[in-house]
Amino acid sequence: MLSNLEPLNCLQQPATNTLREVEAFLTEKPIEILTIIIEDYVQTPKRLINLFTNAGLDKYWFPVSKMPQKGEDWPTVTAMVQENHRLLVFTSIASKEAEGVAYRWRGASLFLENDFPTDPVQADACKEHSAILANMVGACYKAAGNVMPNFLVVDFYMRSDGGGVFDALDRMNGQVLCGCSSVTACQVLTTPYYLDEMPLLS
Repeated sequence: MLSNLEPLNCLQQPATNTLREVEAFLTEKPIEILTIIIEDYVQTPKRLINLFTNAGLDKYWFPVSKMPQKGEDWPTVTAMVQENHRLLVFTSIASKEAEGVAYRWRGASLFLENDFPTDPVQADACKEHSAILANMVGACYKAAGNVMPNFLVVDFYMRSDGGGVFDALDRMNGQVLCGCSSVTACQVLTTPYYLDEMPLLS
């Protein structure tokens, strides 16, 4: 996951506009899966779910009823694509599950690593997204019993002094897919949906 706090004027528009861009992306890319994790401040009942529905995203929605329970496995990427359940939305408010939006902390089947300061400072992002970020991912991996995060949350993801966020994600995916230090070092598989056995990392 990439959290973009780049120019705030980009974010000062109706949420429906952004969600329509998401809908266009999923329509144009029929094998892509997208996860949105919301720090939720929406108080009006069903307002959040209605925003997604009004943007035409309900047809891609991964239903709460199909979310893994009590340590169950997630479906494969192939199954999610075939069922067109390609949009996973999580909220920080548990009561929203009754409205059809998954609560993000229900279980440990997905591991999210937050890697940003409490007060985001754009000028510091280059330093934070360089060696420090790679070291922090490694430290969290070890602290979690050699479990790689599924999601990496950062501020100002386009800024770094080195490989940055995308390098960290490449290393994370390589470790999960084949135990390599980079996903590019993994042997290329030949099946159409070669991500079938790979956990969702973004």
